[in-house]
Amino acid sequence: MKRSLSLACVVAAAIGVVAPAHAFEPNRPVEFVVTAGPGGGTDIFARTIQAIIAKYELMKAPVVVTNKGSAGGAEGFVYTAGYKGDAHKLAFGTNNAYLLPIRAKVPYKSEDLVPVSALAADEFILWVNGNSEFNTAADFVAKAKESADMKVGGSQSKDVDQILTSMINDATGSQLGYIPFKSGGEAAVQLAGDHIAANVNNPSENLGQWQAGMVKPLCVFKAEKLKNDAKVAGDKGWSDIPTCKESGIAIDNYSMPRTVWLPAGVEPDVVEFYSEVLKKVSETPEWAKYLADTSQSPAYMSGEQLTTFIKGDETSVSEVLKREGWLAN
Repeated sequence: MKRSLSLACVVAAAIGVVAPAHAFEPNRPVEFVVTAGPGGGTDIFARTIQAIIAKYELMKAPVVVTNKGSAGGAEGFVYTAGYKGDAHKLAFGTNNAYLLPIRAKVPYKSEDLVPVSALAADEFILWVNGNSEFNTAADFVAKAKESADMKVGGSQSKDVDQILTSMINDATGSQLGYIPFKSGGEAAVQLAGDHIAANVNNPSENLGQWQAGMVKPLCVFKAEKLKNDAKVAGDKGWSDIPTCKESGIAIDNYSMPRTVWLPAGVEPDVVEFYSEVLKKVSETPEWAKYLADTSQSPAYMSGEQLTTFIKGDETSVSEVLKREGWLAN
């Protein structure tokens, strides 16, 4: 008797997306724990992966997505860490998975989680009001050295935006203050209204305001320019934004990885199974579209490469937290 193939399998084979074969494979529903509220960047990240897995049948087990975003994502990480050794719980977050225990007293340690993969990087850009006198990062920094009245707005306190603001001050000798808001979206509104001097939002957070001419980018905190050549605001696109390092701010790279974690205590073949599934996800056209739509950079990592990245990020951020007196202990 001939076996029938689903359309998804035919398409998957055609583009080279084949479900990996391993000793381990989930035999009951897998829970994707989103460490943020519905509709946000982490939620879209997890649900995009869920949809791609289903389309290409990369796992036999169904996937259920739940949102546990309280306490800056700590709720979701605590929940996942509580299922030690459970191969059917995956937490979706950012660098907050390993930075939260450093800067806040939370009831879990980074060792309570096992990194599986990072799939994308949210970049950071220095933005000013669309009518600002500043046209380069060098102009902005020169003014910030003279004035203690300039404020950068960002999402939350002692988090990625404020950490980057501290790094700018340390790298340039500027005196930028920081105002925390509930979200990057609120920081975008405040900058568009000319209530703050700048923000360091991710590309997608200021996209609408840039297209409307209400804000403008000065530089991107990346070693090289963004690759996306599409025109976004008039004749300007992401690839037209200079790097901050070449513009006078000596910060080579600063980005926020989109990460996936398992509870500690799982077997190595469990980590290998999910990391290979996620690698297949990252190779699909749907994932490429997700990256383009959200203005993120492709940045798949797993295994030793991811472990090394995490250790380096922890070290560099810990230096900032120590300098500012923000360490939890």
